[in-house]
Amino acid sequence: MSRALAVLRPEPGNAATAARITTLGLTALCLPLFEVAPLDWAQPDPAAHDALILTSANTLRHGGVKLAELRSLPVFAVGATTADAAKLAGFQVIAIGDGDAAAVVAKAEAQGISRALYLGGRDRMVSTGGIVAATIPVYASIVLPIRPEQISTARGSVALLHSIRAAQVFGDLVQDRAEYRIAALSLAILHAAGPGWNRAVCATAPTDDALLAAAATLAD
Repeated sequence: MSRALAVLRPEPGNAATAARITTLGLTALCLPLFEVAPLDWAQPDPAAHDALILTSANTLRHGGVKLAELRSLPVFAVGATTADAAKLAGFQVIAIGDGDAAAVVAKAEAQGISRALYLGGRDRMVSTGGIVAATIPVYASIVLPIRPEQISTARGSVALLHSIRAAQVFGDLVQDRAEYRIAALSLAILHAAGPGWNRAVCATAPTDDALLAAAATLAD
């Protein structure tokens, strides 16, 4: 019998990943560690920037009405999901990355961007510097009150780690790491999870499909 894949990310990503797992013929265990909430933020002058860098669809979901004033800025998106959300919100996406935040910043620099604005999550911000002139958090991932018995339902499963913060929180909640397997979206996330797991693997690319493919190798 295959091990379940435990989905720890917040909604609506949790349900989306769970649906992909079911499509693969595997069992999904939905155990969100966070909920996403909007932050109050000051909308900057669009004329001070020459591009918008986005690394999460949550920015579009929770940025609110102030985003409309930034639609004149071309968007560099970290991946297809973020790009689709930006297009739906009325932005012009001129480049879609296939790596992490650093890769999409490099892509923007290669296209001559020099005063980029980054909007993202409070706990996953790109650093100001280089071509990134300003960074503004527009949403926050709030840790839910998870009880030990809830975490124990994931014992024997393969936990999917989509972020460094998820790796840290899950690692702190687990009592006996030797009874859990983990699959991480990137090497940085894998390192953040620390040692002691039954088995651990990293996705070959920072996408949900690649993460599920890696996790499937641990599900037997």
